[in-house]
Amino acid sequence: MEQEKPVEQPHFFKDLHDLVQQYIADRLLMIKLQMAEKSARVVSLVFTGFGIALLSFFVLLFLGLMGGYYFTQLTDSHVAGFGIMAGIFLLLALIMIALRKKVISKFISDMVIRIFFDQTAEDDDDEIKK
Repeated sequence: MEQEKPVEQPHFFKDLHDLVQQYIADRLLMIKLQMAEKSARVVSLVFTGFGIALLSFFVLLFLGLMGGYYFTQLTDSHVAGFGIMAGIFLLLALIMIALRKKVISKFISDMVIRIFFDQTAEDDDDEIKK
């Protein structure tokens, strides 16, 4: 039996080095693009949330004024009517303070984590299938 001679490639290590450098550059570019996409999603959610919060503020402001005048008519006193509305808003603020760690903070952190890791999980699944 005759042994086969290994095929000699004169520039094997140089070609391998170039391929590794190209792979690293492509991988860094992909990471930059993924971070840009995720950052854009976070920024859009922040602006959307800010807009919703601003509109909600105005709705609550005008509902508070309407409620204040309504309770003023019921009690025949501006102080009592707007005091009742202030009490309602104070009660809402206390409820939000009580729920901030269990509900509000958890919701916000879950949403940010979902934004950053849902797409990554899909990418990982795609890479495993390849």
